[in-house]
This record gives sequence, C-alpha cells and structure tokens, in this order.
Amino acid sequence: MHGRVRIGISGWRYAPWRGVFYPEALAQRHELAYAARVFSSIEINGSFYSLQHPASWARWYAATPAGFEFAVKGPRFITHMKRLNEVRRPLANFLASGLFHLREKLGPVLWQFPRNFTFRPALFEEFFALLPYDTEAALRQARARDARMYGRSVLRIDARRPLRHAIEIRHESFRDPAFIALLRRFGIALVVSDTPQRWPRLEDVTADFLYLRLHGARELYRSGYGRTALMRWAERIQAWRAGAEPADAVRASGEAPRALAARDVYCYFDNTDDKLRAPEDARALARRLGASPGEASPADAVVLPVVAGAAPERVVRRVDEDRVDRT
Repeated sequence: MHGRVRIGISGWRYAPWRGVFYPEALAQRHELAYAARVFSSIEINGSFYSLQHPASWARWYAATPAGFEFAVKGPRFITHMKRLNEVRRPLANFLASGLFHLREKLGPVLWQFPRNFTFRPALFEEFFALLPYDTEAALRQARARDARMYGRSVLRIDARRPLRHAIEIRHESFRDPAFIALLRRFGIALVVSDTPQRWPRLEDVTADFLYLRLHGARELYRSGYGRTALMRWAERIQAWRAGAEPADAVRASGEAPRALAARDVYCYFDNTDDKLRAPEDARALARRLGASPGEASPADAVVLPVVAGAAPERVVRRVDEDRVDRT
C-alpha cells in the first residue's frame, strides 16, 4: 500500500515559459488549463499576496480536470505582517474569499513564514488551535469575516471535507523537538524545503502527508535538478509514501513519527525563475516515480485546451533524461 503522490509546480504564470513550456499559440488565459493537464497539482501563489476574488477561485476550478488538486498559499498578511498576532478576522476573510469554490480540488494550505520569524511555542499553539481542520469548521470561521467582505464572499460548501495544513519555516530556532511535537499534536505537516543551505531543511514526519518544496539544487529559485538529485528525491518520496522514512532523514526530534501504512506526498518545484527548470524537473521526477493517471499526467503527451475555437491538439514534448546538471 502506498500513498498518493502529486508532483507539480509553484504558480503557473511566468513570462519566460511562454513559447517554451507553453506553446506559442496558447493564449495566456489557457495557461492554467494547459499546466493542469501536465501536472496533478499546482500551488496557488496569488493568495499569498492578496485576497483573491470569488470569481477567480471559480475560474481556476473550471479550468482544471477531475482529480486535480490545488495547494493554496495562506496570506502573508497573517504570517509576515500580523506575524500571527490577532489573526482571527484575517483568517476568516481568507476563508471567505472563495476557497470553497475549489470543492474537492482544495488540497493543503501552505503557511510560509519569513526568515526572521522565530519559534514562539505559545504563539504557534494559539495559531494551530485557530486553524480549521475541515470545511465545516472553515465555513463557521468564514462567517466572522469583515464587513468589507460582504458581497464578495463564498459562504457555502458542497460537502464536509478534511482540510490539511503545512508549515514552511526559515529560521534555525525551529530546529526544536518541541516544535515537532506541536505539529504532530495538530496533524500539521512540516514542509521539507530544499533551499541550497539557505534555510533549515528538516524532514521530521509530523502528519499523514508530506509537503515538499524544491527551490533549486544549487542556486535558490534558479538551478535545476539533474539525474542524481532527482533520483535521491524519488527514493525519499518512495519511502515517505510507504509510511516509512529515508534512512538518513534530517530530524529535529529524536522521536519517531506515528506509524502509518502509507502517506500522501505533495511535491512542488519552485525553481521558477529561469525558463523550464520547474516544469522540466517536475515532469522528470513524476516519470521516475512511475506516476500513474490521477497522480500526474504523462510528460510526453499533453492535450491542449481549445484555443480560439480550434479543436484540441495533441502535442508531444520530451525531456532528455540523460542531460547533466545545468548549474
């Protein structure tokens, strides 16, 4: 028995990708539809910078196929500006902004913290207790939104669904067994973040799923992952999805995680600053893992969305698996 693996990219709208990853004739408005037929999951970045309009969430849902999942970045207003202080109302605004339009395609919510944010046990415990862990709880909290959200809120759900959360940290103070114990108590995933020795990389398993963010093998946000690096990540993912751990896992806690037969794994490439680094690497890793339909679409056959009324077209693209590291 193995958990599901979703390999994807962080965001989808990057000018250097046009005419390279995206076909020349593809209209910008179709980029998400195209990418969602290559990858089984994509991180929504816009929600980190500002509250999105309900129409955007509905459009993203409609553009993606059945079986697809989004990961959603929580607002920096909560993590970077308010720094977790008095965030009940901002959290309600975020939940009311349109997340419920994603329905069954709503995957984990990612909470990313700035590099100067240190571990404060009481503050994080309060925040974790505030987070909703299913869509019914999220709906109750969303109703406490600000008056400015009236008329641009989504306050209905189609079903009660689990709601997962993941935490990405960037300060050494989190290398603390107490932090790991807190995450495990609430079932929140610690993001395994690959950042070329820029920020801590911890691999403690703290939930029933893993969340990986690969920011670059050698240069942050830019460098690609060669065959050797991708093979190492594939081996680690295989261990995690089987409910185990890599033998050389870097942990802050000496206590082993709760035993499970399988764990889901979400992995996103964020080396997006230069051409095809992220999409190439994501497709190559998916192939190494033997991703089946419903986990990641085949890398060498992508069905284009309808462009300007034309019939869908089959495009074949192949990535050279024998290429060397590009950095």
